[in-house]
Formats: sequence, structure tokens, C-alpha cells
Amino acid sequence: MTDAGRWVTRHPLATGMLVLALGGVAGCGASQSAPRSTTAVPASGATAASPSRPGPATDTTPVRTTVPTPRVTAAPVDRRQAGAHTAAVLLASLAIKGRAPKTGYSRAQFGSAWTDDTNAPGGHNGCDTRNDILARDLTHTVIKAGTGGCVVLTGTLHDPYTARTIAFTRGVSTSTRVQIDHVAALSDAWQKGAQQLSLANRITLANDPLELLAVDGPTNEAKGDGDAATWLPPNKAYRCAYVARQVAVKARYHLWVTQAEHDAITRILAACPGQRAPTESGAPVIVSTPTAHATTGAPAAPSRPPDVVYYQNCSAVRAAGKAPLYRGQPGYAAHLDRDGDGIACEN
Repeated sequence: MTDAGRWVTRHPLATGMLVLALGGVAGCGASQSAPRSTTAVPASGATAASPSRPGPATDTTPVRTTVPTPRVTAAPVDRRQAGAHTAAVLLASLAIKGRAPKTGYSRAQFGSAWTDDTNAPGGHNGCDTRNDILARDLTHTVIKAGTGGCVVLTGTLHDPYTARTIAFTRGVSTSTRVQIDHVAALSDAWQKGAQQLSLANRITLANDPLELLAVDGPTNEAKGDGDAATWLPPNKAYRCAYVARQVAVKARYHLWVTQAEHDAITRILAACPGQRAPTESGAPVIVSTPTAHATTGAPAAPSRPPDVVYYQNCSAVRAAGKAPLYRGQPGYAAHLDRDGDGIACEN
């Protein structure tokens, strides 16, 4: 035995140290000569398998990361600018609610019929609203002399509700053949937000050309105060334009629709998705946002606003000492002016 061997035998602790040193030298040589291997990096959260205890195979399928789609918020709809939108877009901006009680409704809540004293387009032009609409919607009109170009004596109506051509002649027994329809019936409007408007805005609504159409009288009477869920024009070709006008009126005056009404309009517009909401020439009517009235119990039900002068007939006018009444004066109304010359209860 050599001296080195006898030394290792006497010092066993040194044996381990010598082995480690020799192994380190061998390891360095292996790392320099052996090719470098590539180890797949496990997915996040996985643990590398132990060399002595093989684990399950590692899934090397690429992990697909789903990037959430950013939410796009539609730009607010200016509902006064009806003509800038399709009817479907404008309909989507309307609130859907149930009908409010009809309590308190009367025609007088919307001012004197066909008054010229209104902020609607065409107001204060010296002609009552009925004649304004007749002049707009009729063709081949003849105007009564001495009325400032206002009173329509005769004309021809191409009725949108029935697709019929109607000859109009002014007179006690003939004028009703052509009537002016409130496309959004005033009673319907009252139950869907108009009662929250100011009196001035209700008068504007009732005389707004956007809200009015000259139509066949009997058909207008059959409509009553129906909305799109209960009444539509017999002329199916006009239904898209009809509901689009209703939507435009309700948007302009902050009125709402019922669910049934909304669904009926949606079905009609599905056949004409590009239908534009109509507007009238001139600046849109500016209507303030309605103020909600706090209610406790049953709502108040005045028969008519205190600042509206209303006479049921000429006998009441004469009893009040106000005959004759001239267009524009408090209390003047079309139903008192049978010949439409601007002078009521003159006889």
C-alpha cells in the first residue's frame, strides 16, 4: 500500500471530499463535450417532473388567451333632430312604460283648437293651424279672397291613410270629409308623458306640423285615440312612414311608448329598416325636459288649465259678452268659426 492509500484509510472524511472533487472534474468535461438539450417549459402553474419519478406527459398545446372585446357605448341620440336618424334608432331612445291614468285629460289641456298663437313651426303667421295643414297637404287649392291667403276653399287630397283621392270643398256639411289628424293622438300623448309638459309645450305639440296630417275624415274618426298597437292606416304601403312619424313626435316631446306599441312599431319597421324619421323644415321645436310631478295618492284632475279660455258654443260666447271673437283672441276656436273666416260667433 502506498503512503497515499494509507493516508486515505486513516482519514475516511477525506475520502468523500476526494470523490466530490473528482466528480466535479468529470462533470465539467461532460458539459463541454455533450450537446445542449432543450427542455420544454411547462405552462404556468405546472411543476417539472422529477428525473427519478416520471410524471404525466406535459401538454404542449399552445394556450389560447381570450382578449375581452371593449364595450362600445352608442353616442347619445338628440331626439329633437328626428330627421338625422332612422326611425328604428329613434324608437330605441324612447322609454317603455305603461299608460298613465287618463284622469284630467281634455282637449283644452292642449289649448284652443288650431290656434295660431303657438311656438310650433308656422305659428304666428296669421293663419290658423288647420288651414296651414290643408294648404300644405292639398293640391290645386283655391284660397278665399280677403283672408290673407289663409282660408282654403277647395283642393284635392291624396289621402295617405286610404290611398284614395278626395275632393275637398269647404262647408258646414263637406269640410269634415277631410280632417286633420294628430298622428300621436292627444289623449294617447296625455297618458304617455304630455301631462308632465307645460301648457305652452302641449299647445306647441298639438299644432306642430310634424304631428299633423290632412286625411280622410271617416278613417280619422275610426282611429280615435289608438296607438300603433291598436290602429294602423288601411293603406299598408304607408304604415312605415306613419309609425316613423309617430316615433318622431314622441321623441321630440319626450313621450314614451308601451311595450305593445313598441313591439308593433318594431315589426312594421322590420320591413323598412332604412326608414328615416321625418322632420319639418325650419328649426326643430325646442322642448324642455319634462319635470316629474310628485304625487301622493290620486293625481290632481283639473278639467282644464286655468289660463285657457274655452267656450263650448257661441251661446256661451254671447253670454260672456265676447262676441264676435277674432282669430288670436282668447277663447277663439275653430269649432266656433263655422265658415273659417277668422271671425267666430259673428251672427
